[in-house]
Amino acid sequence: MRTLTTDLTRENSRPYFLWDEDTSIAELRAALTGTDENERQRLLGKMLREARDTDVWQFVSPKQVAAALPELSPHLGRRRAFWDYLIGRWRAHGLVP
Repeated sequence: MRTLTTDLTRENSRPYFLWDEDTSIAELRAALTGTDENERQRLLGKMLREARDTDVWQFVSPKQVAAALPELSPHLGRRRAFWDYLIGRWRAHGLVP
C-alpha cells in the first residue's frame, strides 16, 4: 500500500481521502479525466464525501461538480447538504450553470 498524504502534489502517494484504497494521486487524476464514466463518478463521489472542499478543486472544477451533483447527491452521506448548499448558492449567483 502507498503512503497516505495530505500533500496533494506527491503524485505517487495516496491522497488522505482515499484511505481505504490503494490509488495514487496520479491514478486519481487519470481516472477523473478518463473514459470510464462509472469509475469517474465513483471516485468523484468519494472525493466529495471524504475530502476537504478546498482540496477538491485541485482535481475538478466547480462546473464539473455542479454537473455531476444531481447524480452523486444520494451517495454523499453527511456531506450532501454542504455540496447542495454550496453549488446552489453558486448557481444563484451565476457562477456555475
